[in-house]
Amino acid sequence: MNNSVKKLNSKDRVKMIGLDFGSTTSSAMVAVAGVGLNSVTGRMALGDPEVIYRSDSVFTPFDGEMIDEFRLKDYLERWLDESKVKNDDLFSGGVIITGLAARQTNAEAIARLVRERVGEAIIATADDPNLESWLAFMGCSSTLSRHHPDLSIINLDIGGGTTNPAIGKAGQVNETGCFYVGARHFQFEPGSYLIKHVSYYGQKLMDHFSITKKRGDFLDPPEIDMILDFYIAALEAMVMGDLSFFNSPIAKLHQQTPFDMNSKQTETAITFSGGVGELIYQCAQGKNLPGTTYYGDLGIDLALRIVDSPILSSHIQILRPENMGRATVYGLTLHNTEISGSTMFLPNPDVLPLGDIPIVARLRINGNLDEVVHVFSIAQKSPKGACIQIIANPGTKNEKQILSAPSCEPFAIIKGLGIRLAEGLKRVSFSPDIPLIILAPDNYGKTLGNYATNWRQSSTNLIVIDEIPDRNAHFVNIGRLHNNIVPVSFYGVH
Repeated sequence: MNNSVKKLNSKDRVKMIGLDFGSTTSSAMVAVAGVGLNSVTGRMALGDPEVIYRSDSVFTPFDGEMIDEFRLKDYLERWLDESKVKNDDLFSGGVIITGLAARQTNAEAIARLVRERVGEAIIATADDPNLESWLAFMGCSSTLSRHHPDLSIINLDIGGGTTNPAIGKAGQVNETGCFYVGARHFQFEPGSYLIKHVSYYGQKLMDHFSITKKRGDFLDPPEIDMILDFYIAALEAMVMGDLSFFNSPIAKLHQQTPFDMNSKQTETAITFSGGVGELIYQCAQGKNLPGTTYYGDLGIDLALRIVDSPILSSHIQILRPENMGRATVYGLTLHNTEISGSTMFLPNPDVLPLGDIPIVARLRINGNLDEVVHVFSIAQKSPKGACIQIIANPGTKNEKQILSAPSCEPFAIIKGLGIRLAEGLKRVSFSPDIPLIILAPDNYGKTLGNYATNWRQSSTNLIVIDEIPDRNAHFVNIGRLHNNIVPVSFYGVH
């Protein structure tokens, strides 16, 4: 999402929604953006975004450990009424469900409520930690990162249940991770350290430190210090690239997905987002924070300890990111959607939208017939459809090439791939009821689709969506057709 998109008329502005349901809080955001050619990349893109609605953050409503569906429905109704969103108005959107809210039954309830009220225009993603890390970076630090292109930025998105680190440079995320370090593993009576609830990970940490307190007991200051010392040491290990810290049994338990920066950084800065991140910057600005356990958790204590850490606080006075407490929902609303080109191959637009389609393979544009048949054989086994990504030169593009305008492959190469795809479809039969989606990086979708189907003689339900940059992900969602383009969203980031 940037301002390099050529401005079009008002009818080419689209509306997007993001909904974030987490362990502690939930929120909604609605934005509008223009659709046009990006003058840097030459691709269709969203530009000049304007947030037209931000909900207040509310505590995610639980009844015990399960979602309180009645209260959740009230929040959703209020957000949609306040934002004046209607199903037919939406171009794209998404729901991300994390932490306790992502328990299977909870996620199913949230997804059902959203689809009942908003429809299939948006997709629900439960417990996708690397996507959450990516979204938080894009929502919090992508603009800052582009303004300091030579600086590697690590964003720590710290919420109630997890810390989601991501490192990026020049606006591009390079690595992500997820750890069970958060403010709400210990819940207290607000204003005290009287224990009301301890999560699984909180209990394991108490066992590790031989803390025998239970619900109804008070944690003593030395016990609180041991817990916070562990959290701070874990956060410092993340930003220092100290993978050995997570070799111990208790630390390994708190690691959902590792965070390996995978390269030596010449200069690295640290930013924060999430509920704890917002408290960190309030403290850094000299603002008074609420009193002891005001939110019923360790968020305030953790923020104060982070500010006191020379390693973690080195840039909080220098770099101030945007959308701190709302970084995930901002990233979800404005950064998780790619825009197709207008030359895609879509014989039947009524098949859209399509959700939760697995990306089963990546196929080189000059892949031989055996490779095509192998990829199709994998795709055929997916009962709800499959997606294949076309890649030109895997692993050879440098950062400058990725950011520059794409140069379309020569016609002979595109035609050759199309002929091999056609032969592959003869050898591997697909049901006409099951979609086979091909994502192409440049604007040759219609050409490739016509050759692959022998000018629509094949019964295969083939869709070729072009001008989609390569994204490492497991699943794709494709929205409805809008002025000859479609929104494409990824999740299951790896």
